[in-house]
Amino acid sequence: MSGRSPATVTMYHTYADKHVIPALGARKLRDLSVEDVDRWLASKTDELGTRSLKLIHGILNRSVKSAMRRDMVKRNVVDLCDIPDGRAGRPSKALALAQALAVLAEAETSGERIRAYIVLSLLIGARTEELRALLWSHVVAYDAEREAWLPVAEAGWDHEEFAIYVWRSVRQKGDTKTVKSRRSLKLPRRCVEALRLLWDVQQTAREKARERWQDTDLVFCTRTGTPVTAHNVRRDFRKVVDAAGLVGKQWSPRELRHSFVSVLSDSGVPIEDISRLVGHSNTVVTETVYRHQIRPVIMQGAAAMDKIFGS
Repeated sequence: MSGRSPATVTMYHTYADKHVIPALGARKLRDLSVEDVDRWLASKTDELGTRSLKLIHGILNRSVKSAMRRDMVKRNVVDLCDIPDGRAGRPSKALALAQALAVLAEAETSGERIRAYIVLSLLIGARTEELRALLWSHVVAYDAEREAWLPVAEAGWDHEEFAIYVWRSVRQKGDTKTVKSRRSLKLPRRCVEALRLLWDVQQTAREKARERWQDTDLVFCTRTGTPVTAHNVRRDFRKVVDAAGLVGKQWSPRELRHSFVSVLSDSGVPIEDISRLVGHSNTVVTETVYRHQIRPVIMQGAAAMDKIFGS
């Protein structure tokens, strides 16, 4: 698994050791049949979700392909099997507008880091792995005198227009999820204010930490400049959600992105524009992943006909 992160390698080892090897590890490949694999996958449907079923199928599939390259088996029966639907997982959801306003209001009274994190997630729809990798050099202001976009460290905060370059993520190689995910987004004023406050707090933390400070240039970092973990973000986010009158453990940071899509869709923003803002390759991806958050567009035909022909 070259090129994968240590966490990913560990996850695959765990699935192989728990689900693949105990059931099929002792079987000779030449005796393995499509029916054997189908029965094995079917036996896991009450235990695993669909994504996990795809994962264990992939582990076995790659193993058999490796055996084929070494002339240990003549055909890959795993590749002929369909993957069944697994156990239903927790459905993703989005904050209603009133809930989003309550979370934002509570974030305003919380620490500067989680405040900026929630405001950016909800108002620009960035992925959580994108925000955790965001650099200050990618937070830019438009300098009207020089007619150029410059990092805020150079340009300062006394400008009208600001943007961020969503060019990185915390994935193994630092790339965004897809090529289309690499995008530049203008910042709403509320985001600018949250980032400016976080900048000031971080400069103070840098002075206090002195030689312990690690100059990572990360926007979202610890008191010594080191990267924050997904656990750090989830813990702080759920505290804010609890304080806003919701049940924190029922929500995850990624659902701020779902809320971004939902709020824009309810406000009449076209699906094509939403797709570009969230960094999807096309509207099909947006409609599939966020189908519960997208306002149905089939009403448009009826509205047009009512306008043309009347009641």
